[in-house]
Amino acid sequence: MLMAVGAWAHHSAAAEFDPAKPVTLTGTVTRMDWMNPHVFFWIDVRNPDGSLTNWVFESAAPAYLQRLGWTKPSLKVGDTVTVHAFRAKDVPNMAKTDSVTLPSGKLITTGRYDDSASSK
Repeated sequence: MLMAVGAWAHHSAAAEFDPAKPVTLTGTVTRMDWMNPHVFFWIDVRNPDGSLTNWVFESAAPAYLQRLGWTKPSLKVGDTVTVHAFRAKDVPNMAKTDSVTLPSGKLITTGRYDDSASSK
């Protein structure tokens, strides 16, 4: 079981996420896991019918995000953020972050689907 979890955590981003399927979503942060090998966070996104969908976003490693100007306190539960990301190929409501616009309006590049920084 532990081997399966470890293998899942060190997947190939290009194998799991589709750069041809970008998505931009705005919602409220419900959870954040600042840990290696990747930072994950979840947001509730309001649908046109008023219902909520909880999306999970995978980002880069904490040390990489810190080099890009993002720290653990940059994103908190309750914050409203806009996320530009690339949808997962096989998992609904999951995506790999490219950038996050924080409540302050600051845009933080977070690493593209292939784990490289974008040129924003």
